[in-house]
Amino acid sequence: MRRRIRMLMLCLVFTFLTGAAAPQNSEVVWNVETDQKLIALTFDDGPNPVFTPQILDLLNQYGAKATFFVIGKRVQMYPVIAIREVNEGHEIANHTFDHHYLKNYPPERLVEEIRQTQEVIFDITEQMPHVFRPPGGFYNDALLHSVKEDKLTVVMWSWYQDTKDWKKPGVDNIVRQVLNNLHNGDIILFHDLQGDCTQTVEALKRILPELTQRGYRFVTVSDLIAKTRK
Repeated sequence: MRRRIRMLMLCLVFTFLTGAAAPQNSEVVWNVETDQKLIALTFDDGPNPVFTPQILDLLNQYGAKATFFVIGKRVQMYPVIAIREVNEGHEIANHTFDHHYLKNYPPERLVEEIRQTQEVIFDITEQMPHVFRPPGGFYNDALLHSVKEDKLTVVMWSWYQDTKDWKKPGVDNIVRQVLNNLHNGDIILFHDLQGDCTQTVEALKRILPELTQRGYRFVTVSDLIAKTRK
């Protein structure tokens, strides 16, 4: 009972600090309940011309698959990297075209933003995204309705697995955040955003071998959801 109360309190604190919706809506995936040692690594805001290739190299080294929530205009800027993500078995997902917060957009603008990104990704990679993550984690009923019309699943992240790597908190802090809070079915949030992602890369050099040694497998978000629905 005390554990449940503590988890609820932490959830409320998370919501207050981030402004993101609390992990309660059944239409939104935050993590997956599973007895299998499966983890989904996700990377937001890319591609990054310098650091995304380094991340891909590391993932390949450990046989890990990940989901990249890409920004449409950056896919246009760095199409070769997006194509590489798909060719190496990773999932490419919709994170809007401009990374604008969508919660105050009118419905028609929501549809335009989401579909424009879908078209860009498909035209370049020949893969149509099946999952969507709103910038900043902000969503409302209008956004959920627009996404549902396009048959996209809204995927967030395990609220205790936000590495906040974009703040550059230090490699040790990123590693500790992931390893100390790990559960089966977690969806872990990293970024390969524009700028310096050195800390993310260095953290992955420690996280990937450690979790591999613990017996975890790294799968895409869609695979994580599909495996647990069987």
